[in-house]
This record gives sequence, C-alpha cells and structure tokens, in this order.
Amino acid sequence: MSDICKQLHVTFNTLPRFRFPFDEHQIPQNGIYILFEEGEHAHGVDRIVRVGTHTGKNQLRSRLKQHFINENKDRSIFRKNIGRALLYGSGDPFLEQWNWDLTSRKEKELRGHLLNAEKQKEVEKEVSNRIQKLFSFVVFEVDEKARRLEFETKMISTISWCSECKPSQSWSGLQSPKDKIRESGLWLVNGLYKKGLSQKELEHLEGLIKSR
Repeated sequence: MSDICKQLHVTFNTLPRFRFPFDEHQIPQNGIYILFEEGEHAHGVDRIVRVGTHTGKNQLRSRLKQHFINENKDRSIFRKNIGRALLYGSGDPFLEQWNWDLTSRKEKELRGHLLNAEKQKEVEKEVSNRIQKLFSFVVFEVDEKARRLEFETKMISTISWCSECKPSQSWSGLQSPKDKIRESGLWLVNGLYKKGLSQKELEHLEGLIKSR
C-alpha cells in the first residue's frame, strides 16, 4: 500500500496547484480535489491531508468555495473540523456550541437563541484565515458520480493505511478532539481504513488524469 500511496503523492504533486484566491473557471465542474497543508510532507513531496468530492451535479466549484470562502461550518465538515481543533487545542468552551448543527429549522428554533453569534463569527473568520493561508489543492475531472465516490473512498483508504504518511509533530490536526483525525493524519473521519486502490486501479486513475 505504501508504494501505491507514494505514486499517488508523486502524481498529485505534479498537477497544477491552486491557492486562495483561485479562479474557479480553471476548475472543472465535476471531479475530485486533493488538499495539501503547509509544513506537511510525505514520500519526499507535499503530504495529502484530505481527499474530497461532491455528490450534486456540477458542484465541485461550489464545494471548494464552501471550504475556502463561505463562512458556514454547517455546510463544510472540513471547516467544522478545523474549528474543532482550534477550539479544543486552546481549551475554549465554545467548542460545545461550535459542534451544534443549526441547518434544520428545528435545531434553529431549539438552540438558535442560545448561540453566541459574535463568537461564532470570530471563529469562522479564524478558520477562513487558516484555510486560505495554509492550504492548497489540486483537482482532476471525473464526471460520473459513482466513479467519483469510489475513487474518493479508495484514495482515502490507501493514504490512511500507509505507514509512511505521518503528520509532523506540529500538525494542527493533532489538536483535534476526533481520534480518527489525530490517528490518520487526515482531516477526515469517513472512508478511512477500507479497501484501498489496487495497482490496476492506480494505473486506471493515472490514465484518467493524463487524458484530461
């Protein structure tokens, strides 16, 4: 698995890199994104810290804006997990409210009036600043939803199983309250430690990337 993971890292480190602010018109409408974080390295290149995609048609650009720009952690589990690490690492009791999901009308009615809205805005801004400053990404086009989801899961599993993809001692994810994030070195809790890519699937994936 480490050899396949190394090839994944080498391949994705050669693709055009996007950083904030990015031109969304250079990003395909459907595909998979791979995140890197400043200071993190593996296999002699920048270490992958998150793999993600989207379920809705033509929503890749929107998904990336939910992570990098839109200050609403209930629409981006990545943003929520960055905030969790910041709050948990500093012992901030606002973590309890940050964990609330006020997307539904029921939850808004139940807890909305209890929320410290000013504190939430402050944390959202801090999360944005961190993501925009420290994270970069590459993308590749995959039109079919089922194919995107399969590649996403197998890539995540491949990286999570790799014995060489370890976070640095200063990686901010080590401050996360989520065991799976700390242990995997990825900003993810789903898709870990399942069936990874086979050599044949890796070659298919590389062929797909090169054909675009």
